Amino acid sequence: MTDFRDKTRLWSAGNTLFAGETAVTALGDGVRMRIEDGAEAATVHVTASVAETTLVRLDVPLGDAVGYWHPSADWERPLPADWEGDWRRVGLVESAALGCLYDSAGRSLLAFASDRTDAVTWMRFGVSESRARYGVWLATRLAAGEGFRLCLRPAGPSAADTVRALARWLTPVDPMPTPEAARTPAYSTWYSMHRAVSADLVEADAAVAAELGCGVLLLDDGWQANADVRGYSGCGDWVPDPAKFPDFAAHVAAVRARGLRYVAWIAPLLLGERSTVHDTLVDVAPRRAPRLDCRILDPRQDKVRAFVVDSCVRLVDRYGLDGLKVDFLDQAMAYADDTAHNDTAGDNTAADVGQATRALLVELRERLHAVRGDDLLIELRQPYAGPAMRAYGNLLRASDCPADASANRLRTRDIAVLAPGAAVHCDMLMWDPAADVDAAARQVQSALYSVPQISVRLAGQSAGHRAMTAWWLRFWLRYRDVLLDGQHPASRLDERAGTVTASAGNRAVVTVFGERRVVPLDPGRFTEIALVNSTAAGHVVVDVTGTARARLTVMDSRGRPAGTHLKDLSPGLHRLPVPPAGLCVIEHLDGAATGAGPSPESTPARA
Repeated sequence: MTDFRDKTRLWSAGNTLFAGETAVTALGDGVRMRIEDGAEAATVHVTASVAETTLVRLDVPLGDAVGYWHPSADWERPLPADWEGDWRRVGLVESAALGCLYDSAGRSLLAFASDRTDAVTWMRFGVSESRARYGVWLATRLAAGEGFRLCLRPAGPSAADTVRALARWLTPVDPMPTPEAARTPAYSTWYSMHRAVSADLVEADAAVAAELGCGVLLLDDGWQANADVRGYSGCGDWVPDPAKFPDFAAHVAAVRARGLRYVAWIAPLLLGERSTVHDTLVDVAPRRAPRLDCRILDPRQDKVRAFVVDSCVRLVDRYGLDGLKVDFLDQAMAYADDTAHNDTAGDNTAADVGQATRALLVELRERLHAVRGDDLLIELRQPYAGPAMRAYGNLLRASDCPADASANRLRTRDIAVLAPGAAVHCDMLMWDPAADVDAAARQVQSALYSVPQISVRLAGQSAGHRAMTAWWLRFWLRYRDVLLDGQHPASRLDERAGTVTASAGNRAVVTVFGERRVVPLDPGRFTEIALVNSTAAGHVVVDVTGTARARLTVMDSRGRPAGTHLKDLSPGLHRLPVPPAGLCVIEHLDGAATGAGPSPESTPARA
């Protein structure tokens, strides 16, 4: 067919089928489609009769559409015109072929997902000015007889719930087991030390991290030989720097003796010219990444896949690690546009980089599982933190956003919607060591609904910052089941997380991230509500439904008591005094009281 990138063909006529108001059109003669109607969704089966790049369009009337969500949307929630921008690549290690158009009430209008999760798909989307319709286009290379499925969810009352349903449809039947350690606070060396790591420095912070209730230590970039050079030009050998870690195995054992699982960073697709393996592997790393100052190994090559897997397994097995933080997998997409094999090394190759990367990850998981069993920890970060990647990782982390509390909230929420039930980790938390305690607390609070990763120099913290960090980690451990597993009834894809609510059983946690917000509150439904004021204001305004006699226990940003009083919460607005970055625990006295709320003295440091 004509090049799919030809924008003049976007709204061409073709073979069209309908699923409710969604028109599904195959733009090409060599495509067969059929729709299978289900109780909760329609499934479109797309099959190529000849080898070609298959282009399919989904479109609906605009109606009251106000935004379009997709896994890489981040801050982007607009309705672009169909002529704006360029085609976007998605695949196993870069986003996912999934999206949802929603209206002003947060309802879904068009929601879809493609089960072609490994191979590369090109996508675009936008508003047709002349047709008043919203279109989504998916293009993917298919061999004759090859096909894929599209799941189309009907318009529904909650776009967030619709995306969760699509994500469950895409989730592998055998997701990687999630050990308890994946759901405990973690300490990371990246923002706190960058590459200036050493055994002594890491062990000093590990001692404090264990006291604070952390269960995992993540040693980031800098531990390996040739790390202290420009960019990533030293990557490839994956052996410890003997000057920083004279006995890496003993160091790992010392940290683990404090009760911490040990996870080390590795970027196995990066090949630097200063590494000793450069000359051996340069022929299977034809693409260079100038920004990173290194080459990218081509995972389509057997030689590359064997090298990557062997490097990772050797590192875990030799030094007693509990797992790996696998970085820069998305760099494999440097080979996404290749249509021919790269046989320069004489190896067998997979035609599609996504399918080749999957083969690599399948072998890596099997080999590492043989070493560590179900306790294995693998961290993956955005943009490769979608449903399909749950088969290969069990710590799904937000992409880097140092000190950006708003971005951290948004990105962790997006991962949680896209990978329901997964252990979602925030980007590492850092703050100015000289900052006000309240300001530092708001960084920690941005990660309450995910697993927090602390990345400040713990051994050198001020007394105020130490007390604050300890308090909020204890709070998180007390409410972990609510924060990670609770229901989010009011969550919307179009809101920037101004107020977040989670509830489980008779407890709820409500966090206010924006001032001048009125927070809906139904104290009669719960015996305990933890109301977190993650703003600089000294109060929170709540709109109460029902009537309740309640005990209010108020604490400041480091957990110090700020007052306890009884209050009759009648229907309507109430202005509750809560210190900036502080907490108010509301106990319904007519229900089954749970005590006087959490306190720094009574709450255990470890769950």
